[in-house]
Amino acid sequence: MGRRQGDAPRACARLLATLKFPADLEELRELAELLQFYRTEHAGYVLLLYCSAYLYKQSFAIPGSSLLNMLAGALFGPWRGLLLACTLTTLGSTNCYLLSRAFGKRHVARLFPAKVAVLQKKVEENRSSLFFFLLFLRFFPVTPNWFLNITSPILNVPIASFFCSVLIGLIPYNFICVRTGAMLSDISSLDHIFSWSTLLQLLAIACAALVPGALVRRYGHARLGPDGPERNGGPPREKTA
Repeated sequence: MGRRQGDAPRACARLLATLKFPADLEELRELAELLQFYRTEHAGYVLLLYCSAYLYKQSFAIPGSSLLNMLAGALFGPWRGLLLACTLTTLGSTNCYLLSRAFGKRHVARLFPAKVAVLQKKVEENRSSLFFFLLFLRFFPVTPNWFLNITSPILNVPIASFFCSVLIGLIPYNFICVRTGAMLSDISSLDHIFSWSTLLQLLAIACAALVPGALVRRYGHARLGPDGPERNGGPPREKTA
């Protein structure tokens, strides 16, 4: 106990010196170790700090949520970390949507006119199955998530569809990041990489990466364009005699 109390001021000083958004895996590991030490006696403060940082980053469309998701896995474990990451991602993205709708629509359209026009066309082509189209964009982020967040008000995406598509569509991505962070906190030697526990986690990550593709292949034709390419903006099919 005395040793822990003696180490506390030193740990706090190190924490304040390195308290910033991690830019790489090395900084992530160092920050996770310090927060884990601080969390033993101040779990509530660590949770508040993490939630505040995550919501700040998401609300103002700052890229780089993957490292924060990994930090959630390292600090809170795979399942609580996943629940926390999904909740904060959805709330932060919705904050970003509301801020963009209130203050940023004109500026976003002025700064990214070509990208907004392309996305607007795709949304209008899939307006009748908009929710499934939004899920597709989240499952396969060809367009960055932060850009979808700030442009959705311009595209007249209903906030309910936006909220649900973020909550469901980013589960695989969040799962992969959180599981990776949990594994990084547990692996201390090369022997741990080849343990059954680690291999099973890697298998779960692989399955999470494959599930969205399977869902889109199964439901894509029915939801994103049952009438073929013509409905989705492609060339019309030739009619046979």
